[in-house]
Amino acid sequence: MNHDADDDTDEALMLAYAAGDASAFARLYDRHERPVYRFFLRQGVAAHQADDLLQETWMAILQGAHRYTVSARFTTLLYLVARRKLIDQWRAGRQHVLLDDAANDPDGESDADGTTRMDRVADGDAAQPDVQAMSRQHADGFVTAVQALPPAQREAFLLHVDGELTMQQMADVTGVGIETLKSRLRYAMRRVRCACADWLDARVPGAAREVVGANDGV
Repeated sequence: MNHDADDDTDEALMLAYAAGDASAFARLYDRHERPVYRFFLRQGVAAHQADDLLQETWMAILQGAHRYTVSARFTTLLYLVARRKLIDQWRAGRQHVLLDDAANDPDGESDADGTTRMDRVADGDAAQPDVQAMSRQHADGFVTAVQALPPAQREAFLLHVDGELTMQQMADVTGVGIETLKSRLRYAMRRVRCACADWLDARVPGAAREVVGANDGV
């Protein structure tokens, strides 16, 4: 079945679901389920916890559908809810995670420079097109490098890459200023680049290398 492009946006699908079209929500879920699940996994939660958080996030979206208005992109709302669910779980488990630069950035100083838009990063199973040249070991190493980032930097990295959020959307989701987010993302990219340096240049051509090294020398 063909859909008009304007009717296939996330926002249009959410409005259609709110008006009673259950199939619209199914399409929305299929589109975003995997990136949101990766967002949880790469924050260091176990797979079963990621499953629970995913369901809680979408349940909250469903429950609030009747109040939905297009005041921002749907993904801003989606990742705002996902982030709140993750923080709620951390609090319930008495896991104290600080999402601020003083606690998470040993480099210290803030960097106000801009960042280059990243396209995609590798799934743990190396399923995305621009990382098919990687071995499974290298793909797993990439994910490990992301998970090893300080929490504030990891969050910025995942929201921008997996969530494909703009800087403004990231600011709306986290309540953090754009310049601070740019700094976090820049430091995150440098750390991932450093962690992958042993094999990246020699083994990964083209787009996959650009994803990791996009901010070198900026």
